[in-house]
Amino acid sequence: MADLIKISTPNREREGGGTSIEARFANFCKNFLPLDDSDFLDQATKLFGQSKSLLLANVSAIGNGTLDEAERYWFAFVLYSVRRLRENVGPTEKGLNLCQILRASKLNIVDFYKELHQFLIKVGSILSNLYGEDWEKRLEAKESHTNFVHLILLSKKYERAFRDLFSMVDANDSKQLYVANISGHGTDYYRFGWLLFLALRVHVFRLCKDLVSCTHGLVSVLAILLIHVPARYRNFNLNDSERIVMKDDKVDLLASLCNMYDTSEDVLRQTLEKANNMITDILKQSPCLASDSTPENLENIVTDGLIYYEDLMDESSLSPSMNLLEKDYDSAIQDMDGLDERIFINDNDSLLCSGSLSGSALCMIGNGTKRKIDTMSSPTKTISSPLSPYRSPVRHSNGFAGGGMSKMAATPVSTAMTTAKWLRSVIAPLPSKPSAELERFLQSCDRDVSADVTRRAQIILEAIFPSSGPGQNATLMDNIWAEQRRIEAMKLYFRVLQAMCMAESQILHVNNLTSLLTNERFHRCMLACSAELVLATHKTVTMLFPTVLERTGITAFDLSKVIESFIRHEETLPRELRRHLNSLEERLLESMVWEKGSSMYNSLIVAKPALSAEITRLGLLAEPMLSLDAIAMHINMSTGVSALAQKHEKTGQNGDILSPKRVCTEYRSVLVERNPFTSPVKDRLLVLNNLKSKFQAPILHSAFASPTRPNPGGGGETCAETAVNVFFSKIVKLAAVRINGMVERLQLSQQIRESVYSLFQKILGQRTTLFFSRHIDQIILCCFYGVAKISQLNLTFKEIIFNYRKQPQCKPQVFRSVYVDWKVPRRTGKTGPDHVDIITFYNEIFIPAVKPLLVELAPGGSEQGSSHASEAKNNIDGACPASPKTSPFPSLPDMSPMKVSAAHNVYVSPLQSSKMDALISHSSKSYYACVGESTHAYQSPSKDLTAINDRLNGTRKLRVALKFNEEEGGIMRGTGLVTDSVVADSLGIQNGKCASTPVKSEQQHEL
Repeated sequence: MADLIKISTPNREREGGGTSIEARFANFCKNFLPLDDSDFLDQATKLFGQSKSLLLANVSAIGNGTLDEAERYWFAFVLYSVRRLRENVGPTEKGLNLCQILRASKLNIVDFYKELHQFLIKVGSILSNLYGEDWEKRLEAKESHTNFVHLILLSKKYERAFRDLFSMVDANDSKQLYVANISGHGTDYYRFGWLLFLALRVHVFRLCKDLVSCTHGLVSVLAILLIHVPARYRNFNLNDSERIVMKDDKVDLLASLCNMYDTSEDVLRQTLEKANNMITDILKQSPCLASDSTPENLENIVTDGLIYYEDLMDESSLSPSMNLLEKDYDSAIQDMDGLDERIFINDNDSLLCSGSLSGSALCMIGNGTKRKIDTMSSPTKTISSPLSPYRSPVRHSNGFAGGGMSKMAATPVSTAMTTAKWLRSVIAPLPSKPSAELERFLQSCDRDVSADVTRRAQIILEAIFPSSGPGQNATLMDNIWAEQRRIEAMKLYFRVLQAMCMAESQILHVNNLTSLLTNERFHRCMLACSAELVLATHKTVTMLFPTVLERTGITAFDLSKVIESFIRHEETLPRELRRHLNSLEERLLESMVWEKGSSMYNSLIVAKPALSAEITRLGLLAEPMLSLDAIAMHINMSTGVSALAQKHEKTGQNGDILSPKRVCTEYRSVLVERNPFTSPVKDRLLVLNNLKSKFQAPILHSAFASPTRPNPGGGGETCAETAVNVFFSKIVKLAAVRINGMVERLQLSQQIRESVYSLFQKILGQRTTLFFSRHIDQIILCCFYGVAKISQLNLTFKEIIFNYRKQPQCKPQVFRSVYVDWKVPRRTGKTGPDHVDIITFYNEIFIPAVKPLLVELAPGGSEQGSSHASEAKNNIDGACPASPKTSPFPSLPDMSPMKVSAAHNVYVSPLQSSKMDALISHSSKSYYACVGESTHAYQSPSKDLTAINDRLNGTRKLRVALKFNEEEGGIMRGTGLVTDSVVADSLGIQNGKCASTPVKSEQQHEL
């Protein structure tokens, strides 16, 4: 049996010697970078020396697997980490930023961020010893990566908007503005606008560099360009009533821009004022009211409130102005260690390649943008195509065109702006205090808790959105931004809290909700959820999740209790925010709830006492929740909130924060009955009737009741046992969805699916410790291989990983870095916590623990399993009352076609991942329009969908004979009926089973 299960760990080549590799690093720092600071070089050399063994052990997993490229990656990682974490920065080192490091290393930004995460996982303990436990917060790697993604989106938005608002050809002299082709950003107007935008980011949006604020900045720059660029280059359509706002037969410029880009006119005017002030201060231009001057540019524009600068865009002053902006930006980035953001308008900048510079082929971000770049910049894929050929509009007088300015398709930026519009239109008008209805509930408690609720909200939201203190590098705009976000989160909190109170009151038939409205942890979870939605709406860079957990003192397990209820009680929540909360809950369940310090472990030791010793040995218990007074004290000290997550007090409110064993419980939400665990792209394809639960969810009182209290729902369980059962049910449901996805990709039988699912359930209930500090996908992948070996399937771990890479939730660290805690010294002499690849984890940890459960799945497993009975009894994870019973594979949302038109026989069904792979693999003939593939050349998917909707919703009936015999280029052009069997045959899939020769055209990669 062991021979069937045990696999060999791949040998990793160890090339190079210690002296030579250190010499190459020293030579790299000396010859390729301006590093004369001996202290910086000493720190970099020290970090490299302590981490070089990790480099040599992981060469094949870095970049393309060669030692030369792995070294260059490692050099860049070390220098970037030291530059970010070193406190005393010398004058020479100030000029060293990420772009310089990457140019010297011959790497690009995309690949750098892709590999950086793995580096930080491997050297985390070393960085902790050298730079302290808070190194990860100071390094801000995730924030830096998010900032890069936002800049890609903003630069694409700017390019599309410039192309849309300004014409290509001067009607007078045919002088061309080179903006049509992304590889030719040669226009001075275009570059001036981007440099002005960067000045806004440096001087105005210093800390609040969120996507919504920056989009307002970008639109304000467009307004300045429209005011000052010669009118003959403008491209307006006065007849486009959907986008152009007219006032007294003139264009209301700011109102039109707000209509086009879903910006707030008040915020846009404020940002425009800041941009004008920068032009005055940096460019030394004298402002004047546009209404007092009569330039030709403003002939058909409402000038009220606009500022005009004489000769700002004249050829004689444009070049000097750009030089001043360049100089100002150079001065600003001397103290910055991140990106030089001018690269996004530099023609064919090597840092924006999609492959390493050492490769033979480079694919720039230009015509034919690499799919990897698009994936980074838009997880849901941009619908429109910014690279479609430009169509010159029909020219009219006064610089206004008759053809352009069509309605723009949805993009990540426009989606964010639409969501922000909901916040402005629905939430902003609400009062920033409890409504009369909510006050009635607060005053109906055993004592009036209105003041407590308001005070708590103010303190917690001040902790999440702190105002800048003395010595902090913030602007007035930053403080205004923080205050606005606090107000928005508070209004949303009061609104949802009122809806929850009304629902609870209807269920209990009472208005006295003391146990719920006096629960400290419940309110903090609600405030954290409200703040997270505000942050997600604005797409912030500096406060990424799980910042709200750290600053409110709650854990991932706590937050997971209110997410579903929050969605249910806020009916106006936009689809994007619902998706965000759903994906957030999936992220909590898959890994964050299992991390060290999760309050889930505090519940687990009550529900499963057998696990108490192991949980205590590993130090997994959560600290007591930080008291409200302690948070208020940190705020009053005005020294930031970085210490909030580290200092905890033994006193608190409502008793649940006095002892680690006093845990919060969880109610059985409708998540148990439906499937919210799909990727955001697939979420909209689920059958809507699954959203309604068959059972009424228990009241919120039981979710936050004392763990030793009997469950109000009966059954003899304590609230702690119910919490663990509900949590395990969610985990099992999530695992079922992911197991089903892998079964489809691997084209395995339903029996294998049942076996993998059954094994996963048994491990969760009887070997729970395998999940501690790990990702559930790591357990699922091991289950697949174990079941394959016990069932004598010819399935390698490499095949499993190869197909797992295609899953929407795949992250390389899942199979490259698995947490282990060696109880006995290894061959290398290492003990204690460590991270290994998934094959080592499978051989050394998984199989010894799971072998008795795995044997039960083999033919005649019940008889063989009896011989392992004693082994199972001695395991600390033995079954207990809180362990879920093994159940058959659940029914997932219906994937059958759904009729989408009452008048036409049109059906839509989600495309299965295995079928999509097969469709894409048949590249010789394009019989189908795949995801993201247009049916016409140079036409975006949004136009395809618009055409389909027009056909379905239109009243005009077309009578066209079907043509079955027209062919062009070997592709059938006519319209024909294709049966399901024909499609199944073309895909090599029949009756839900694998064809005899499955398509496998891609080469498999190593771990």
